[in-house]
Amino acid sequence: MNYMENYERWLHEPKLDADSRRELEAIAGDHDEIEMRFLGNLEFGTGGLRGTMGAGLNKMNVYTVAQATQGMAEMIALEGADAMRRGVVIAYDSRNNSALFSETAAAVLSANGITVYIFDGVRPTPELSFAIRHLGCIAGINITASHNPKQYNGYKAYWEDGAQLPPKHADIISAKIKSIDIFDGVKQDNYAEAVKAGKIRVIGEEVDRVYLENVLAQRVNPDAVKQVADDLTVVYTPLHGAGYKLVPETLRASGLKKLYTVPEQMILDGNFPTVVKPNPELPEAFTLGIKLANEVGSDLIIATDPDSDRMGAMTRTADGSFVTITGNQMASLLLDYIITALKENGGVPADAYAVKTIVSTELATAICRANGVKLYNVLTGFKFIGEVIKEHEAAGKGTFLFGFEESYGYLKGTYARDKDAVCAAMLATEMAAYYKAKNMTLYDALQKLYEKYGYYGEKSQDVYMEGLDGIERRTNTMKNLRVNPPKAIGGSPVAFVGDYLAGTITTLTDGSVKPTGLPKSDVLYYGLADGDVAVIRPSGTEPKIKIYYLASAKDAAALAAKLATYAAETDKLVK
Repeated sequence: MNYMENYERWLHEPKLDADSRRELEAIAGDHDEIEMRFLGNLEFGTGGLRGTMGAGLNKMNVYTVAQATQGMAEMIALEGADAMRRGVVIAYDSRNNSALFSETAAAVLSANGITVYIFDGVRPTPELSFAIRHLGCIAGINITASHNPKQYNGYKAYWEDGAQLPPKHADIISAKIKSIDIFDGVKQDNYAEAVKAGKIRVIGEEVDRVYLENVLAQRVNPDAVKQVADDLTVVYTPLHGAGYKLVPETLRASGLKKLYTVPEQMILDGNFPTVVKPNPELPEAFTLGIKLANEVGSDLIIATDPDSDRMGAMTRTADGSFVTITGNQMASLLLDYIITALKENGGVPADAYAVKTIVSTELATAICRANGVKLYNVLTGFKFIGEVIKEHEAAGKGTFLFGFEESYGYLKGTYARDKDAVCAAMLATEMAAYYKAKNMTLYDALQKLYEKYGYYGEKSQDVYMEGLDGIERRTNTMKNLRVNPPKAIGGSPVAFVGDYLAGTITTLTDGSVKPTGLPKSDVLYYGLADGDVAVIRPSGTEPKIKIYYLASAKDAAALAAKLATYAAETDKLVK
């Protein structure tokens, strides 16, 4: 059917709820809006679904959630009766409709004969990852749109290893969705009756307890916070999200006495009334936190996003003001701290390894090289970090120290296969305590890090390509870059090009080609003659192309100048 036929079908569908019908009636005659909503299904990929909420095929609503879950149920059925018995665990965050969407998914799985576990309230994404393996489930679903604005929601699908779906399973579900009629092809129980019958099992505190035990086990120096507990002050905000309960519990359990939470943002509210975007990467998300921190004399401010998988922080500088610690800076600080603490408490294991994504700071490379730690560079997406952990566990060798991506995602320990802001908040606090004992802030520690390993910095830029032709424009941009690769970026010659879609790394001086050794992905990686890096890829969740510049220099001023020069090249690159 074309988009108008889809629209008319929905408009006159007897099963459509009254609110959705009124919403669709209100756009009658607006062909651009109708086309946007009904031209095709919301795309299902390895990250699941994500989009704005509303009525239509290309929106997040109970019908698209049910259709996706029917596809997932049919994929699980292909795995056999044991997989269906092992079941699926479902979690959700504080967004509008998250609880409703999670109950919808549970009811569909239940109707398909699959065991269902569902949390009794909002939970952090990493706890969902943990719960899959803890409960022995075949899969997991998390209803969240992470740090996106309030109009968004999403559907993250996980597999039995606790990581997001591998491509082959995502492809199966995507194909199933396309073959399932959104109204007549979905099986669905009554949620309340399925809970009463024991087909859907509600879980809660019993899983929280074991999850927190695993998080607390990741402390490198369990006494660090206790030693300065009378002096260390921390402000925390969950930005109205799922970290509101477990992050404070974890920080207090680690020995922190002076913890202050931002009262306005401790309230679970999917409208995120105190911020424009509930994103701890943005300094403006810390406005209320800074106000409270100045009132109570805090050393550190910590924020987590709505599903509590990303953690951001601000620290005091020498003049008493607060400055953002970027995702790359925090990751570098934590990696160095973990290695330093291990050295002070018995030594770094000979088989220690860390994992980062290809768009994350090269400072981690310098830290690992100097300390004899093997570093793996993987594609963007935490599931690839999880893959490296899984491979080492299967081989029975390797001690995992730390994994991270530049977008404020960190993991220490193998209890989960996704980034964990609960654990990251605890480690950042422990690290702040370690340096507090040395009369240093995290800002001071960062300057020492640069003095020790060199000045490294990063800059990312987003080029939005929205509208009906947005996907085509993004595709054509990547094609053009492959046909006409840049010879130089910011005045620095391109030494080699990594095309992760083709699976090749080509050295430009002699034309030699070798494999990337990583899965195929629509990513271009430019290694520059001076050792810097530029990476270009289309976003998997938003209508944009992302460009990353990773640079190093002899001092802060030279680094800033380099990054500014690279950033000025962005328009030229994407055109």
